[in-house]
Amino acid sequence: MSRISLSSLRPAIAGESRSVSFALQASAVVAASLFIALCAHISVPLPFTPVPFTLQPFAVILVGMLMGPTAGFAALALYLAEGAAGMPVFTTAGLPGVARLLGPTGGYLFAYPLAAAIAGIPAALRSRRYVSFAAAGAAAMLLVYACGSAWFSVSLHVPFSVALGGAVAPFALADTIKVLAAAGMATAVARR
Repeated sequence: MSRISLSSLRPAIAGESRSVSFALQASAVVAASLFIALCAHISVPLPFTPVPFTLQPFAVILVGMLMGPTAGFAALALYLAEGAAGMPVFTTAGLPGVARLLGPTGGYLFAYPLAAAIAGIPAALRSRRYVSFAAAGAAAMLLVYACGSAWFSVSLHVPFSVALGGAVAPFALADTIKVLAAAGMATAVARR
């Protein structure tokens, strides 16, 4: 009769652990994409710009900060794929599906995966400092603004300065508050 030792089971246990870990990460990515969709639907259309006020930037930054660069990027890539497929994940104002990605606000949407990755850098570095999360969130938001304004300018055939005035200036203060709030939440989670 042969005996089974713990060391002989270790590879099987590790394999089981990896598959469970992958399943948990995949579930977290799906949940994060749904959280972003929920925050996108908290939306206020503004009469002076096709860009609505939403909690979407807060969700993008927070997801990146909490999940790290890779999972944050994956969650936002999934979110864009869901929207492109016609699922009702984008704000209610505007066209659905791929048309939204090609419309005036498409630059913001396309920037989101990379923005989440940038916001997630402190998590990957296991930072517990508020200033690290706030700086990463600010850098991520600047990327969103740059891509969003550039796309806005091209799609509406307006000068870049006009795009900044209509697609960034009205949101800068609120988005700063969103970034700082997300940094506070991420710092609290990191310190636990």
